[in-house]
Amino acid sequence: MKRENNDSIIMTVDEVADYLKLSKITVYKLTQKGEIPGFRIGSSWRYNRERIDEIARVGTTKTA
Repeated sequence: MKRENNDSIIMTVDEVADYLKLSKITVYKLTQKGEIPGFRIGSSWRYNRERIDEIARVGTTKTA
């Protein structure tokens, strides 16, 4: 479910990159390493904004 304003629940790679001030390539790399949780819809990655906010507050979600 996507909201109509900037508080979208689901974000694209472009939106995550802009939000975290990272390049798209860095977002892809962090996703592949498991440091940013995401899911695929077809060939596109999507991210839950609440999880992205949590990562921005406390750091990576990857477990050692």
